[in-house]
Amino acid sequence: MKKVLLFAFVLSLIGVSDLFAQRLVYTPQNPAFGGDTFNYQWLLSSAQAQDTFEDPATRDNDRFGFGQDPLNDFSESLNRQILSRLSREVIDRQFGEESLESGTYNLGDYQIDISNSGSGLVVTIVDNVTGATSVIEVPFF
Repeated sequence: MKKVLLFAFVLSLIGVSDLFAQRLVYTPQNPAFGGDTFNYQWLLSSAQAQDTFEDPATRDNDRFGFGQDPLNDFSESLNRQILSRLSREVIDRQFGEESLESGTYNLGDYQIDISNSGSGLVVTIVDNVTGATSVIEVPFF
């Protein structure tokens, strides 16, 4: 009799547990994938709150270059041309018949120090504005 009561009690517990169970149903959140269309505004506002990129069209009307300083552009162009010409001179004189003269030159924002070492030519370029230094060693052949 005790076994029958225990068996009936276990069956009743199993039956009651079905009353608390429910089906798991997946419902997508994004309206693009079949979710509720009322979630669209919430998803859009969440995405905009996390967006850290700037729209290039809204930056100081600089889309067509109107916000740039022509004097600054000219100075940068002049510095690029000076460094380009210096590099051509170093290559031509180092691998040509003449050697480059040692010394210190001040060109625009740059101080250029040219010296001969035992293994080749050493060109040190110092940017006077930022203090950055570049050392270029061209070996002898």
